[in-house]
Amino acid sequence: MEIVTADIGGTHARFAIATVESGRVVALSEPVNMATSEHASLQIAWQAFGAGLARPLPRAAAIAIAAPVRGDVIKLTNNPWIVRPALIPDKLGVDTHILINDFEAIAHAVGAVDPANFSRVAGPDIPLPDAGVISIIGPGTGLGVAALLRTPRAAHVIATEGGHSDFAPLDSIDDRILAHLRAKHTRVSVERVVAGPGLRAIWEVLAAMEGRDVPHGDDKALWTRALTGADSIAAAALDRFCLALGSVAGDIALTHGPGAVVLAGGLGQRLAKHLPNSGFAQRFVSKGRYRSLMEAVPVKLIKHPEPGLFGAAVAYAQEFVE
Repeated sequence: MEIVTADIGGTHARFAIATVESGRVVALSEPVNMATSEHASLQIAWQAFGAGLARPLPRAAAIAIAAPVRGDVIKLTNNPWIVRPALIPDKLGVDTHILINDFEAIAHAVGAVDPANFSRVAGPDIPLPDAGVISIIGPGTGLGVAALLRTPRAAHVIATEGGHSDFAPLDSIDDRILAHLRAKHTRVSVERVVAGPGLRAIWEVLAAMEGRDVPHGDDKALWTRALTGADSIAAAALDRFCLALGSVAGDIALTHGPGAVVLAGGLGQRLAKHLPNSGFAQRFVSKGRYRSLMEAVPVKLIKHPEPGLFGAAVAYAQEFVE
């Protein structure tokens, strides 16, 4: 059968048609990517996706959203859209649907994709474990966190809001970053540092230390400058971002019970070539008495081009399609 699968984040909304059979996703159409700022609601974006097809949309849906999925009204964390779960059947014209957190969807993808869809970032170059916990971490507009628990009988996906835990500085520059962000936000979560907007905050601190200005442009432009190494402050800000991401990833792995870590998210893909040569690995394992334990943890990047869309469809297939 065919279903609509959607991945709604802070910046982009992605839609595709998935074919599911026997609890599996067997095909995924070319995705349609929309800027959430260009549409007023999920329903309007849904209708825009449907208008681009030459046939009616399937009356089944898998929807992943960047927010905790609970309550009668769901406000997306980094997106002004509001979702009312009870109204989804009528608003979207579906008979069956599943609504899950976006990183819950990615965790489903991690459990279902072929091993060839992963590349090594740090740690031993071994496959993901068949048993135990796999932590899924994704820097993007926000910082998504989920866990995949594999047992001999089944796999269980656990949605979390680990991206909103407190940021813990480890050196004097981290202290400056914390103070800079605390002046703006009072409480500083790890998402303020190791998600897309965090690069600007890091850059502002380093530029102030050197008596230089932050270049004009939006966050996307700053990331382009940083990834191309356009100047020394850009390179230092990106290295500091990777250091902080390593620390946060290691903390999350310890919290879940370290088995393996998979990086995802839009920035995860953009950092693929940079992370292995940065300080990420050193910060990841620098956990005092648990250093030797962390050195045995494989850290991988999921290379599937649309893990959110694919994973949401996997969740639907496991729930509704035998």
